[in-house]
Amino acid sequence: MADERDQVADAWPDERLLERMLADAHASIPYRVPAVVNRCARAMGLGSATVYLVDLQQQVLVPLDDQDDWLPVDGSKAGWTYRTVSARVEEDRNELVVWVPLIDGTERLGVLGVRPGTLDATRLRRCHLLAHTLALVITSKRTYSDWFISRTRTKTMHTHTEMLRAFLPPRSIGTTSVISTGVLEPAYELGGDAFDHSLTRNILHAGIFDSMGHDLASGLTTAVALACCRNARRSGADLPDMVATVDQELARWLPDQFCTGIMCQLNTDTGVLRWCNCGHPAPLLIRNQRVVDRALERPSQPPMGLDSLQAPGTAREVHEQALEPGDRVLLYTDGVTEARKGGDEFGLDRFTDFIIRSAAAGQRPAEILRLLIHDIRGHHNDELTDDATIVLIEWQPRISSD
Repeated sequence: MADERDQVADAWPDERLLERMLADAHASIPYRVPAVVNRCARAMGLGSATVYLVDLQQQVLVPLDDQDDWLPVDGSKAGWTYRTVSARVEEDRNELVVWVPLIDGTERLGVLGVRPGTLDATRLRRCHLLAHTLALVITSKRTYSDWFISRTRTKTMHTHTEMLRAFLPPRSIGTTSVISTGVLEPAYELGGDAFDHSLTRNILHAGIFDSMGHDLASGLTTAVALACCRNARRSGADLPDMVATVDQELARWLPDQFCTGIMCQLNTDTGVLRWCNCGHPAPLLIRNQRVVDRALERPSQPPMGLDSLQAPGTAREVHEQALEPGDRVLLYTDGVTEARKGGDEFGLDRFTDFIIRSAAAGQRPAEILRLLIHDIRGHHNDELTDDATIVLIEWQPRISSD
């Protein structure tokens, strides 16, 4: 009993500090969050703390405090923490720095740099506690504050891209058994590509969309498709009805536009994948570090918005495939494989080989796509002529010990 009382007593200071930080953070204007974090760090015996958020293209870590320098994601200890989602300790000018990842679920937000003076188990635990709390604060405040968003941009964004990005979900979502993560480029000049994912009970919903063109009309088409998809999904509609809703609304409001795409559902308990393919490149299945040839290829159906090509009263066809633990499903737009350097396409083989090699090296799904999209941009001399969007779904269910 005495040991239990001692443990409870040791926890009290952390609880009071956590309560104070949350109260201060909720009452603060977003740009004052770094000062709140610093005050809390000092009260916890951690010296000082600096908040870094990753930029839109996941290339640099941007400090929320203007007095600090940007740090590269590739080539810094802070970047290593971001890439691996692991704490790292380094010595900087004879001072210890503890780098702790800032994570919202599976979404990587950035890192927290703490200078505790000295380090022991209690201080390290408090570093993690501070980071976990800060991630929740940032996630809640960035939904209504432009400050966090503007801090993580390094260029001016096109208007049609701004509209489309407003509809995008977080880059990564997931649980212990499934992860869905997406990337898309060009980040500041996006035209008509988008992805979507959401978890409802034990069902992962995911989708990828590619509208005709690369302008405001194409962005609007994709935005309507996303809104229709989510509205139908939140109303309990099944896959064919979700696609039918997009078909009807595009035909009604944007009759000259259409959108290819894939909508899918994965039962995270059973591993059964269901999908509708509307004129889009077929999904890819990676199993045991190789692509399963034609595993998810099915006869093509018309793009969404071309309702006249569907026979009256005909529902969209739904396909099914049972996944095995460890399987990865790839959704992508043609801008990925058709990215060119001179006359050389990036190509499907290079695309899948990159993912297989990165996974074999132990990279996490979100990091695999970060590295891949940078490789695609490099192959194209950082001047993509078409949107390139990728969604990677990994199903890794826990095996019961019963």
